[in-house]
Amino acid sequence: MTAPAADDPYVLPMPAGDSPVVLPRWISPGNVHPSSRYRDMVWSLAPLIDNPSTGLVSVHWKNCPAPLRNHVKRIAWTMINGQLRPTQLKTRGHRARARTSAGEQRDTCLEWMRLARWLHARGIGDLAACAGDDWAAYAEHRRSGGIGRGPAGLMLSRLTDLWAFDGLTAHPTGVTRPVWEVDGVDDHLPAASGEAGGENTTEPLDPHVIGPLLTWAMQMVENFADDILAAWTERNRLTGLAAATASTPAGRAALEAYLSPLIQSGSPLPAVQHKGVHAPAQAFIAATTGASPMQVDRFARRHGLAALVAQRPGPCPLPVPVTGHIEGHPWRERIDFTEATTLMRHLGTAAMIICLYLTGMRPQEVQGLRSGCCTEPVDTTGPHLIRGHHYKNVTDEDGNHLSADEERELPWVAITPVVHAIRVLERIVPDGELLFSAAHHDVTRRRGLSGALKADTLSQRIDDFVLWAKREATAQGLPHQHIPDDPGGTISLTRFRRTLAWHIARRPGGLIALAVQYGHMRTVLDARTSTGYATRARRGIHGVLDVETALAAADTAARLRDRLAAGEKVSGPAARRALTAAATTPRFEGRIVPWTFARKAAAFLDRDGLILFDNPDAHLICVFKRDTALCDPTLDATAPNQYDCAPGCGNAVRTDTHARLLRDNAQKIDDLAAHSPEPLDRRLHHNADRLRTLADIHDTTAHPAEARPGHEPASGPTTTGRAHPHPPGHRPPPDRPGHFLQRQPYHRRPRRRGGRPPHGAHQTLRRPQEPFLQTCPQRDQSDPQNENGTPRNYSQTHENHRQSERGNRRPPTPDNTPHPRRRRLYPPDRHPRQTSAHAGQRCCHPSDQTLNALPIHARPPR
Repeated sequence: MTAPAADDPYVLPMPAGDSPVVLPRWISPGNVHPSSRYRDMVWSLAPLIDNPSTGLVSVHWKNCPAPLRNHVKRIAWTMINGQLRPTQLKTRGHRARARTSAGEQRDTCLEWMRLARWLHARGIGDLAACAGDDWAAYAEHRRSGGIGRGPAGLMLSRLTDLWAFDGLTAHPTGVTRPVWEVDGVDDHLPAASGEAGGENTTEPLDPHVIGPLLTWAMQMVENFADDILAAWTERNRLTGLAAATASTPAGRAALEAYLSPLIQSGSPLPAVQHKGVHAPAQAFIAATTGASPMQVDRFARRHGLAALVAQRPGPCPLPVPVTGHIEGHPWRERIDFTEATTLMRHLGTAAMIICLYLTGMRPQEVQGLRSGCCTEPVDTTGPHLIRGHHYKNVTDEDGNHLSADEERELPWVAITPVVHAIRVLERIVPDGELLFSAAHHDVTRRRGLSGALKADTLSQRIDDFVLWAKREATAQGLPHQHIPDDPGGTISLTRFRRTLAWHIARRPGGLIALAVQYGHMRTVLDARTSTGYATRARRGIHGVLDVETALAAADTAARLRDRLAAGEKVSGPAARRALTAAATTPRFEGRIVPWTFARKAAAFLDRDGLILFDNPDAHLICVFKRDTALCDPTLDATAPNQYDCAPGCGNAVRTDTHARLLRDNAQKIDDLAAHSPEPLDRRLHHNADRLRTLADIHDTTAHPAEARPGHEPASGPTTTGRAHPHPPGHRPPPDRPGHFLQRQPYHRRPRRRGGRPPHGAHQTLRRPQEPFLQTCPQRDQSDPQNENGTPRNYSQTHENHRQSERGNRRPPTPDNTPHPRRRRLYPPDRHPRQTSAHAGQRCCHPSDQTLNALPIHARPPR
């Protein structure tokens, strides 16, 4: 190498032809990938990659025009082995790094080569000749290709790196500063589309897909794993035995005795299938008879065995007992020699599905798990913990990206199906090896791959597993376990994490076994109750779970509003709170939400007593309030334990739809009891009578939620987390329901003594504290002088009341004791009228749309 011209730690020397592409200082001790040389036309960046889930990448310089290749290669080598100055990072935001990952460096080189080809086509053979107009023209050229705003910003950042790293070479090429570094990037980016980004944009799997998919995965791991592993072991034994067998007369005689009767009788012959073509199972025949593979091959050619096998292919049963059952009967009579490889592949895929779905891990975190990561707990009553490594945002002491993993500070909590899946994987790979090692899970081709199975490979295996499960459901006569096509498209790895949060929050119907697992996962993943997760920031799976729970609560409120608007009645001790929550919770449409909504969702769920949770199993809505819940919630819980819903809970609410479903369910139970033996039918009839009693109680105590004259039923606004759920011109005070899902006005100015508080605060202060609002009787809803549904002369009456309170303050008592409270009387013409039907009832603030939307006779007592 040539020494740099100046003593600058950021300026690198000129590389020679035999210089390594990656200097030793950037290669971790455990990385064994060889480093390419500077003169090579293909640069391998594998020495920079330690993440087992990341594919090995390379840079191919044949795609760069020859006149510009040396310039681009020198700057690329500087980027791979150098780092940006701190002064160059100040204007790039807090996420900027002096060094990036190998994948990002490869993509940056591809962008530079794309620029070089564009310059070469325009007759420019030197990077220094790329002026400001050329930079702007290239940016316009890239935008014309339909690139989005996010990728366009990343493209401009990579082009800026070309100028920045050129200044860190010993002999700079003279790349000019891009024009957007001077004028700003907004003029060179496409218009914002308003679409959200991040994990919340991922579409969850359909409930009808994930239910049977997880069922088949758990069947494979818990019921079929022993049979599959035993068959795989026997297959490997037979294959090794056949390869090591020498040719002997005894083997030839055994081969003749085994195949000749089958050929003469026209029976099926042992066959294997490869790419849809049947061929003689030579390894199975050789191991079974003791003949050598050469003897089997000669016999096949002499007797035309290939043609006979194509006409009548037969099985190759392994001598392994089948112990697994499905629906009460064995799932196989025998496992075939050719089927063992396919089943082994599907077994690893099933374990991956369970680990991805029932832990909340990211795909990279699951791919990085190793054998021994989940040890047995010291305390037999304690949970199993998964200790692993993570790769996201791992940096060194200078904040630079590191490809090496970092041990996770807090372990994951594993429920029983996950523990079973890990134990099965540990039987497949050696001790200390990656649970999804590509070398050990490549059971078909055995290519000796490195690292873990990659995302594309696993996605393809999931598709193959779904096809196998469909055929198996048909063969076993299990139509209810058939996996339909997902409306969202391919079942990718990233969709499992969002789907878990969606199902925990919404609990769609389905199999009882899955419902139990969702209940366990709610407890495990709740950051407020789980010891292992309580100290973590509310990001990751916890933020996703909060978002889905908030969206589910909004959907439940919307359904309740629709039912009330349709004329249904409501009953239950929490009916008043349910109506309040239904009228103030915004409606959500679509699945895409802003990334900032996760923080608002957590605050939204903290509103104890105003969040609606649908419980389809109990046929009710839970208006969760910790103090009155009977499902034994924890002190800081924000969601009920819906799998332990107790009768008589003060949070229960039912509608006419729930009563109808109770009677329908009771009829189904009676039909089942009619075909059950006598001890069981009495119990079933008792359960049916209990459900009808609950429906009758609803019919007796239910009341309508009628709107006031001149008002439409509260249908709820449509929002995506930011729109206001109240009428135009109205802003709810901070203590009002719905506050956390809105953008609130910014008030920092302190209130002056004696002055009017900021907008919103005065409503808060005068809401239940003032005697006027607590003692004002409810006006007659049929008053013709108030068509708009507001008290007549309310503003004047309220102002007179405030002035009288300020001007008629009584002197203190001699012993400084409080004055007895007295009810202020108003003249009939200065106060809303009161009827005998509503005498003495408490009224609400006129601006409260929730309570004004309901007549007083429709409100349950507090």
